[in-house]
Amino acid sequence: MATAKNTICIWFDTDAEAAARFYAETFPDSAVTAVRRAPSDYPSGKAGDVLTVEFTVAGIPCLGLNGGPAFRQSEAFSFQIATDDQQETDRYWNAIVGNGGQESACGWCKDKWGVSWQITPRALTEALAAGGDEAKRAFEAMMEMTRIDVAAIEVARRG
Repeated sequence: MATAKNTICIWFDTDAEAAARFYAETFPDSAVTAVRRAPSDYPSGKAGDVLTVEFTVAGIPCLGLNGGPAFRQSEAFSFQIATDDQQETDRYWNAIVGNGGQESACGWCKDKWGVSWQITPRALTEALAAGGDEAKRAFEAMMEMTRIDVAAIEVARRG
């Protein structure tokens, strides 16, 4: 497999492989493609420890780095997953939040490793792109939500 020109590197404490496997099970067009282990002992670990995990999330190439506790995840980075309907929105939301994750606001949640996700129905994106009063009503409805309610966005959009 050819290496991608650009790969997103996500720093984990020690759980890059578990996170990558969860993402591969949860999202379509996702897979764990390689697990790289330390060839020898090093200051914070032993030969054979998982150092990096190569994986894709919804077609995006990623590298999980087990770098230790020095850096934590923040909302400054998030995956945004476009969904086609409420069922798909709920499936991803429930998978992330139900696996030790945490709800946030406006369609955002965090997985148990602290990585942020925006589970974003296309109905919301389209309503905001419409501009004017439609977008304003949809935006105001979204601001009151945790998980996005597609039907409520559509009602708000129509006024």
